[in-house]
Amino acid sequence: MALFENIKKIWSQDMAIDLGTANTLVVLKGHGVVLNEPSVVAVVDNKGKKSVLAVGDEAKTMLGRTPGNIQAIRPLRDGVIADFIVTEEMIKHFIKKVHKRSTFANPRILICVPTGSTPVERKAIQDSALAAGARRVQLIEEPIAAAIGAGLPISEATGSMVVDIGGGTTEIAVMSLGGVVYSNSLRVAGDAMDTSLQTFMRREYNLMIGDSTAEKIKKEIGTAMPTNNNKYPVKGRDIRSGTPKEVYITEEDTSEALNPIIKEMVNGMKDALENTPPELSADLVDMGLTLTGGGALLKNIDKRFSKETGLPVHIADDPLACVAIGTGKALDQEATFTGMLSEY
Repeated sequence: MALFENIKKIWSQDMAIDLGTANTLVVLKGHGVVLNEPSVVAVVDNKGKKSVLAVGDEAKTMLGRTPGNIQAIRPLRDGVIADFIVTEEMIKHFIKKVHKRSTFANPRILICVPTGSTPVERKAIQDSALAAGARRVQLIEEPIAAAIGAGLPISEATGSMVVDIGGGTTEIAVMSLGGVVYSNSLRVAGDAMDTSLQTFMRREYNLMIGDSTAEKIKKEIGTAMPTNNNKYPVKGRDIRSGTPKEVYITEEDTSEALNPIIKEMVNGMKDALENTPPELSADLVDMGLTLTGGGALLKNIDKRFSKETGLPVHIADDPLACVAIGTGKALDQEATFTGMLSEY
C-alpha cells in the first residue's frame, strides 16, 4: 500500500500553472518550466456533439484557418474563463501531457489569477482545475507571482512595484512586507495591442489582417518609441477590392497604432503612484519598477515608461516565464508564501 502511495506521488507531482489568455505555462515541482503552449483549443462539432481535436501549439496553427465544423477557441478572455468546459479540457490535457499521459495524475495545483478577477471568476478557475483532476487547488495573484519570479524583496519593509503585461490584462501592483499595498488590473495588454494594429492597418492602408499577422507585426517591428525608418512587409486583404495585397509599414506606424494602449498603461501606473504612501514612493525612486510578461518585450517600452513616470524601469530576466517561475517558487516554498495563497 505504501509503495502504491509513493508511486501515486511520483505520478502526481505538484504543479504551478500560469493560466494566461495567450499562453499557458506549467511548472512541475523540482523541474522548473516543463510546458509553454498557447491557450488555444480546437473543437470539432460532429452533429451537435463537440469534442476536442487539438490543444496548444497544434490548435494555434488552426486559428483563422478552420473549416465550418472545426472551431479554434481561446477559452480565456482578459485573464478569466470565457468557456468553462473548454478550459477544463485544456487543463486536463496539460496535466496529462506533463505527467506523461498517466491516468492516475491527481496533483496539487497552484494557479495565478488577475488581481481584478472577482470571487466568482476565481471560483470558476478553481472548479475548472478540480474538475480536470486536481486533488487541491490554490490561487495566487499574478503581480505577487511576477514579483517573486523577478526576485523582488516583497517580504521586506521596502516598496516594490511590478507591471505585468500579459495577453489579456496588465497587472500593476505596489508591494511591501509580503502584501499588496495597491493593485490595479487593466483589461488592456498584448491582445489589445494586436487589435489596435489591425484597426490602424484597416484605417490607414485599407488592409484587413488577421490576429496572427498583427501579433507578428508587434513582435517584428512594433515599438513604443520609434528609433529608425526600417520598413516591414505586411500581407492581407484589400478592403475595397477584396484581393490579396502587400504594403510596407514603418516603426513610426506601429508606434502610432500602439500609442492609445501604451497611454492607458501609463495612466494606470500614474494612478498606482498617486495611491502609494509617501514612504514607499521614496523607495520606488531608487528601486524603480519591474516589467514582466510578454508585453515587456515590446521594443523601447521600458524607455517610454521611464520617460512618462520619471522612474527607472527594469525588465525582468525572463519576462515571459516570470509569473510561472514565481508561481513555482510559491509552490516550492509554501511555508514562506502561505499568506499569499488563497482558496475559494
